[in-house]
Amino acid sequence: MPSGLLSALGAAPVASVPTTVAPFLVPFLCSQHRAASILANLSDTPGAYHKKIRRGRGPSSGKGKTAGRGYNGQKVKSKVPRNFNGGQTPVEVSHGLRGFKNVFSEHMVSLNLGRLQSWVDQDRIDPSKPITIKELSDSRCAIGIKDGVKLLGGGSERLRSPLNIVVSKASATAIAAIENAGGSVTTRFYTPFSIQRILAGKTDPIHSLKSQLDEIEGEQRANRGFSYRLPDPTSRKDMEYYRDPAHRGYLSYQLADGQGPSLFFKTPGTTKFSQRKSGKRTVGGENRIF
Repeated sequence: MPSGLLSALGAAPVASVPTTVAPFLVPFLCSQHRAASILANLSDTPGAYHKKIRRGRGPSSGKGKTAGRGYNGQKVKSKVPRNFNGGQTPVEVSHGLRGFKNVFSEHMVSLNLGRLQSWVDQDRIDPSKPITIKELSDSRCAIGIKDGVKLLGGGSERLRSPLNIVVSKASATAIAAIENAGGSVTTRFYTPFSIQRILAGKTDPIHSLKSQLDEIEGEQRANRGFSYRLPDPTSRKDMEYYRDPAHRGYLSYQLADGQGPSLFFKTPGTTKFSQRKSGKRTVGGENRIF
């Protein structure tokens, strides 16, 4: 196309390409132009941001002079405390404070069997592996775990998969439903700090020093290389709960035959008084004189 026709149409003339230039370099030698009006018309989407209201900057602004506070009163000159009742006796003083905050309360996340089976059907949880609070949190089946997870029996009629689950606590209905389906339930002790480390992958979510392990499980646990150790219960209330076989506690192996989980009440027939009453006398050691 002639250069005069190009100038008449308003297009930039294409630079002449030397004959000695390789053909693949021809597109890079052509000059290109872009209109600068695109940059001048850029703006935010309407409603993307709002300007801050500037109060007290003159009467013409609409929020000037008294700045929306009115003329007289305490709220014009200063702020009013949230519990201020105009000078009269406060309600909490005249009637007193009632109730208390239980510092021993636990924030357990409730997990029903129906929701757990739904997660298995969606392939969000692998039923062939042990299910711990780590898997429950990663799959978003249990959200906001603070003190532990309690397994409940809601939706037990939909449970079909045999599951091996480790949680903080479990109801009797949930335990019976899982065991009828061919699975197992184990309850074990957790603290808020240990749960944070488990979710970060720094602590074993199942085994601790008092857990019953065989040689193979002990070697596997040692090879995992966790940074922190999982704690065991120290209070009597927690120890009695996880020693109870009815709760499927992980410390129930410590009980002898016929022994109860209580640390205070002795098992009948094991006290000295019961042995003396039945006529059984213990034989002394070798240093007994008579």
